Amino acid sequence: MNEKYIVLKLSYTFNEIEQLVFPVVLFGIEDIVLVDCGYAGSLKQLEDQLRYHDVEPSTLTKIVLTHQDDDHIGAAAEWKAKYPATQILASHIEEPYLSGKAKNLRLQQAEEMQKLLPEEQKAWGEQFCERFRNLQPLSISRKLYSGEVFDWGGGCEIIETPGHTPGHISIRSLHNDFLITGDAAVLEGNELVIANPEYSLNLEDAKKSLVKILSYNCKKYICYHGGILKG
Repeated sequence: MNEKYIVLKLSYTFNEIEQLVFPVVLFGIEDIVLVDCGYAGSLKQLEDQLRYHDVEPSTLTKIVLTHQDDDHIGAAAEWKAKYPATQILASHIEEPYLSGKAKNLRLQQAEEMQKLLPEEQKAWGEQFCERFRNLQPLSISRKLYSGEVFDWGGGCEIIETPGHTPGHISIRSLHNDFLITGDAAVLEGNELVIANPEYSLNLEDAKKSLVKILSYNCKKYICYHGGILKG
């Protein structure tokens, strides 16, 4: 395969509204790396998308998780159960929340917000909390640090982009061919913006991370929510 990366598309329907997310597959000399993996229950979609792009799922060597939100990590446990050789990598800051050593920060935030929701929204809020309570702890094979360089995608580095969560990471091509934003930026109206700023765990850090992302002037920004923005 000659591609340096491919962009997958996963589709979900909530209350008759379709939501699309865009995981990325990076190809290295010895690795095939999936960046983020969708909600719990996404295993078949992932397998179908990989095969659509002529990638056999069993050849995937690593999954990199940008942060602890369930739409990014939900399918990791079921993938690992079916393909146990696949390694799971994540930020050293996010690792305790992913492994179950510490309580997921998004769940903590949601439980606090639940107390303030009007009565008609409490059922929805409880469903949201329950999704996070049902996440299975993940064994992280390798912790990632900002500045680490890999041969994936023709050469890339891990960059810290905190704010949405404290240990959020993004992945930048060393040649600025692409930048995988995770939720440090989303694509809205052909513009990169902060993802759900009202839910950012540190809004000031989120603003700084967006400025950092834009400063690279990459040829393409691949947003988990929104798709691809060409620079």
